[in-house]
Amino acid sequence: MRSLVIKCTAGTEDPERCNQAFTVAAAAVAAGADVSLWLTGEATWLAVPGRAEEFTLELAGSLAESRDLVLELGRVVVCSQCAARRGITEAALVDGAQISGAATFAEAVLADGVQALVY
Repeated sequence: MRSLVIKCTAGTEDPERCNQAFTVAAAAVAAGADVSLWLTGEATWLAVPGRAEEFTLELAGSLAESRDLVLELGRVVVCSQCAARRGITEAALVDGAQISGAATFAEAVLADGVQALVY
């Protein structure tokens, strides 16, 4: 099975697009794929404790549960520039999430056998 890198560029301001990224990441990691979920822009807040738990969207599952499944079986990565612009440090993130930059993202998506999706 190929690795999957998902970039979520939307937060609570675009709940359907945000939810799609988290849902696909959770479904893929549950199916056994190697998944990394990259949070950029306003989505960076969803790696801060309590923020995903507050997310609601009619007929959608729990964003926090999707995030936690990806954290358990894959990786959640927050964009370093996006975090810095919002004053978010790695210490402020949920356990297991990390902050990394564009060079690491580029390396991840250019690796052999990787499928990248952007929401």
